[in-house]
Amino acid sequence: MKKGFLLFIIMLSTIGFIYFLVKYMGVQGFLFAWVLNFMLMMFVLMFTETLKSACTSNYFKEQNWEQKGKIYEQLGIHLFRKLLVLVGWEKLNKKENPVKNNLAALVHLEYRTKQSELGHLIIFFIVGGFSIYVAIRYSFSASAWLIFLNLLLNFYPILLQRYNRPRLQRAIQIFQRK
Repeated sequence: MKKGFLLFIIMLSTIGFIYFLVKYMGVQGFLFAWVLNFMLMMFVLMFTETLKSACTSNYFKEQNWEQKGKIYEQLGIHLFRKLLVLVGWEKLNKKENPVKNNLAALVHLEYRTKQSELGHLIIFFIVGGFSIYVAIRYSFSASAWLIFLNLLLNFYPILLQRYNRPRLQRAIQIFQRK
């Protein structure tokens, strides 16, 4: 009951913040796109941390069409990883979630990839909805920042989690065999 109420409050707060953001900032331009993405990241993180979903859906399993990550490599996932290192995200993330050479740490890290992917997926669809609205209401060029930041801050992180998770799962299997 408490968890459900907290999730409701988080969703209500998110809607309220989006309303004020749209009302006082408008829906066009870089600043709106930037603030929307990071505000949603904050609220979705609270939502997923409260929800604590087991993320057992088949969606989180590696699919045949992913070709063991080759599709992500073709989409430039290595370039995105280099960008994360360049901006310091990788160092910050490793400090927050260090990779340890034990089974519990790998299982936790694999779960975090699912949780992170779920969060970015939620944000991707919300920002995508705003992108479509702005493109229809104003113009495609008016939605350019929303589209660009949605790709950079949500789409590529989703691809990265889907690229990394099978590797973590193989490492977990190796540990379990020992």
